[in-house]
Amino acid sequence: MRRRSFLALPAAAAVLPAPRRTRLTVALDGTGDHTSLQAAIDAVPAGEPAVIGIRPGTYLGQVIIPAAKPLIELRGLGRSPSDVVIADNRANGTLKPDGTPWGTSGSASVTVDGAGLRVTGLTFANLFDEAAHPEITNRQAVAVLTRADKLVFDRVRFLGNQDTLYVNGGRNYFRDCYVEGDVDFIFGRATAAFERCHIHSLNRGSTPNGYVTAPSTLRTNPYGLLFHRSRFTSDAPDGTVFLGRPWHPSQDPEAIGQTIIRESWIGAHIPAAPWTDFGVWPWEEARFAEYRNAGPGATITADRPQLTDEEARTYTVDAALRGADGWNPCG
Repeated sequence: MRRRSFLALPAAAAVLPAPRRTRLTVALDGTGDHTSLQAAIDAVPAGEPAVIGIRPGTYLGQVIIPAAKPLIELRGLGRSPSDVVIADNRANGTLKPDGTPWGTSGSASVTVDGAGLRVTGLTFANLFDEAAHPEITNRQAVAVLTRADKLVFDRVRFLGNQDTLYVNGGRNYFRDCYVEGDVDFIFGRATAAFERCHIHSLNRGSTPNGYVTAPSTLRTNPYGLLFHRSRFTSDAPDGTVFLGRPWHPSQDPEAIGQTIIRESWIGAHIPAAPWTDFGVWPWEEARFAEYRNAGPGATITADRPQLTDEEARTYTVDAALRGADGWNPCG
């Protein structure tokens, strides 16, 4: 009897069918499957991967991607990200029908609870008009709130004023994106890596003119907000915008915020002392650092902690996103 070698190839296995993937198109003029993004998301079977193409236009109304709808891909079908706009216009202090305020999280134009979301080539915006609503003092108006893991945003614009981008859970990767706002407009406790992004601070006509980041990274998380080879610009006067301040939600002492900016270009709107306190919480107790930045706002002073070369090898985009499962959205 001939003995079979353990190195011999097995008989051809049956080819398994590719997992089902829902494909939908959203168009304002009714030529697609749905006229709103929320309707398309609602139509995706729970747990089933989906690709949703969105034709040019401005789509108004809150959008929620629930935890039961992971692995959704949103594709803007315009020539540029500005052709497809997903937007809403409420703030923290805007009142619900029951007379209570929406709050910061409730103000989000888009809330992402579904893991594995991928977005390419479109714009998310919160269109809340501060000047038109002087009666509203709580003006936090979120464009996107993320609360899920393994999220990828590629060539996406995020537009707002205060609290534009609320990254509050999991690992988030932003590549070639544009983020615009004034006060704490990139904030939260998530691990969020920004690569080749354009970060633009609006001129709100006051001093200080604003704060780019407000991280609330938990002490146990080694990675918070990381900006690599990005560009920080503004129309505000020189030296009037801070790079960040440490946010402690509900005065949580375990929120030891981290913002690291490396190998990036920083404009003159950033002062020589770029970090500042947040209420009673001093910036020196947060995890703020820079590494090999350039530009008129990147001068090295005693108030600007710098990573050593050895530390810089630890704080890379790959390392921040890898996690225990080896996730690599950068490849």
